[in-house]
Amino acid sequence: MQAVPVATLALAPLLAVMGPRKTAEILAAVQHARASLRGRTIWHVNSTARGGGVAEMLQTMLAYERGAGLDVRWLVMDGDDAFFALTKRLHHRLHGEPGDDGTLGASERRHYEQITQHNHDTLAAAVKRGDVVVLHDPQTAGLAPRLREQGATVLWRCHVGVDRVNAIAEEAWQFLKPYIEAAHTRIFTRAAYVPPSIASLPVSVIPPAIDAISPKNQPLSAATVLVMLRHIGLLAGAVNGQRYRLPASFFTVNGSGARILQTQPLPSPGTPLIAQISRWDPLKDMAGVMRGFASRCQQLGIAHLALVGPDPSAVADDIEGARVYDECVAQWHALPAQARERIHLVCLPMANVEENALMVNALQRFATVVVQKSLHEGFGLTVTEALLKGRPVVASRVGGIQDQITDGVHGLLLDDPADARAFVDAVARLLDDRVLAQRLARNARRRAIAEFLAPRQMLQMFDLIDGLTGPNSRTPRSRAHRAGRSRTPMPGGAIGQ
Repeated sequence: MQAVPVATLALAPLLAVMGPRKTAEILAAVQHARASLRGRTIWHVNSTARGGGVAEMLQTMLAYERGAGLDVRWLVMDGDDAFFALTKRLHHRLHGEPGDDGTLGASERRHYEQITQHNHDTLAAAVKRGDVVVLHDPQTAGLAPRLREQGATVLWRCHVGVDRVNAIAEEAWQFLKPYIEAAHTRIFTRAAYVPPSIASLPVSVIPPAIDAISPKNQPLSAATVLVMLRHIGLLAGAVNGQRYRLPASFFTVNGSGARILQTQPLPSPGTPLIAQISRWDPLKDMAGVMRGFASRCQQLGIAHLALVGPDPSAVADDIEGARVYDECVAQWHALPAQARERIHLVCLPMANVEENALMVNALQRFATVVVQKSLHEGFGLTVTEALLKGRPVVASRVGGIQDQITDGVHGLLLDDPADARAFVDAVARLLDDRVLAQRLARNARRRAIAEFLAPRQMLQMFDLIDGLTGPNSRTPRSRAHRAGRSRTPMPGGAIGQ
């Protein structure tokens, strides 16, 4: 188990984005949290420090909590290839998909518990009685029983799920159930993700959020965006980082470290660009985006497509990434030349987290249309990021995406992610109708600021932890899925705090 350094970020710049009423509410909650949690450490445990929405969310959320005066720490589990293959299998099945068709039997459980025990042996020496431990996703669930026995307050947070649990998903839940039952509460992204088999247990619903002033989301000038695209290699031209005040360390002799498969860069800075930025995961359907674009690229005028993901070799807990990327590469090579010259496959380096975030930021701001054609989606933070930046979005009506976008108001939703014709028609509509695209983009930004920024998530987590650890600690029945009501309305009709 490895400790991840957590930065300390002041709350003041973040609060400047919020109105005075919300700022006062946040400051009062922070003051109460400092008092009620004095002497306790809040531990977060997940399976990777780089790559994916959970790691990105923790990087900034924990830094603000530390800046607020809380003792917050972050640990990453160790595991072998067999463990991560198993947890990836669970990940797919929690989405209702078979994944690698492997089993979830006695031998898999033994190995899961063996790796869990190894990690707990390290964790047990650090966690004190009364500490709070937040475990993230299936990889960490096995730690819950031992941590509770140790006297910690344990919260298990699941960032994935499916609206309707099928037999495949239920098999995964039955595998996890003995472990997650031990947690004091279970946190889900959406109320619909709570499976019937655990609905009698205390459950909370807290959608994720993003940081409006992080390197991934901070405002960038148009000139800086162009410099970053040249730095990546997607746009031709010399890079002058000093002129635009980008860190000199980004502009090395060997370039950015990004890998691009393309016949040539974009023809000009004015070329319309359709971009999907996500992990190389089969559920993100990068290959389907490419097929749809290639099959009807003439309908999209002179637009190009960029499929962008992290360098697969740098994401430790995702053993499928390299395979999915290689499949996309083979598919690209098989395309007709006229389609291939308009499609760019981009792998962004992960060694420098800030550099990676700025690259994503620039790509999202440059994109004419941002797409997220996922087959399943836990929440879809890449969609949230695009909404905040005021970009027109085409996305699947799946998972948490439908909590963020009202079709025709904040973006365009695809009822069937596999319908390539509907996908291309939606993108073409935004390329052709700039008045519509601009209206959706304005609405999108307003929605992101109102409902999906980090302070809202901090308030909910503080309230939940206080309810479990404070002098009048309680089982959070008011938050339970079975109660069917909410004290505070949440986006998309989810159960609030």
